[in-house]
Amino acid sequence: MSEILVVANETLSGRKLRELLDQKAKVNPSLQVRLVIPQSRPRRGSVIYVQSVRDAAQVRLELALTLLEELGFEASGEVGDSDPFHATMDAIAERKPDEIVISTLPATASGWLRRDLVERVAEASGIAVQHVISDVEEDSPPGIDTTLVVANRTAGSQELTAHLKEIAANAEGDPLFIVVVPALGGDGKAAAEAKAHLAEVLTGLREAGLVVSGLVGDPDPFTATLNALQFFRVTRVVISTLPETKSGWLRGDIVERVRRYAACPVEHVVAASSEAVPAG
Repeated sequence: MSEILVVANETLSGRKLRELLDQKAKVNPSLQVRLVIPQSRPRRGSVIYVQSVRDAAQVRLELALTLLEELGFEASGEVGDSDPFHATMDAIAERKPDEIVISTLPATASGWLRRDLVERVAEASGIAVQHVISDVEEDSPPGIDTTLVVANRTAGSQELTAHLKEIAANAEGDPLFIVVVPALGGDGKAAAEAKAHLAEVLTGLREAGLVVSGLVGDPDPFTATLNALQFFRVTRVVISTLPETKSGWLRGDIVERVRRYAACPVEHVVAASSEAVPAG
């Protein structure tokens, strides 16, 4: 039984990577795939939310493992160091693979290639390294309708839950929801409170029959949203707020600012209350 180590991040679900793995599996039906996802460095925001970077990588890993298992692969994986070279070498030190595949964006868009990652790994490891280039437009997992949900005080509201259930009912692919809860402050206590709140929200949405994952975001909701759009490729964004008279997010024009940035539809849900409503 042989093992292939796959190092990828933004191109994790790229078509060319899937095709390569499929070809290798046809030659070797007992092939095992081990994924390593280096943590992405967010372009914006507070350094205190470095844990959300790891959480985002963990979400991407879980999605990728699910996809590979659905395609028939025996797969495992781990979140690695933010430096892709160190992440790869750490994985090799833990368990030496038979071969390595590194998946990147094209040279004009890839920081990994600018750092000569493929050549450095091949030289340092002594293992055959195959390089796959994927276009960013191919990165969405096939057949998955992904919604990014940004909410805090209204994350457990009846209005938001009903809207997400409607999206799930009308989705063209398998509906997936990634919930980002911006913290209500810039200290560790606020981050811990947001994490606890996120856990409650995810539990409620799962009880409502939705497939969800999530992470705590930067205290600034615009920054949290932009970072999430960097981490994930989504079908739409849903922003949930209190009414305009009660919402600091709306006073900061969050919805229109995200619409000017996002390359997908941005929907706004207004919740009358910040109190959570039981999923049933």
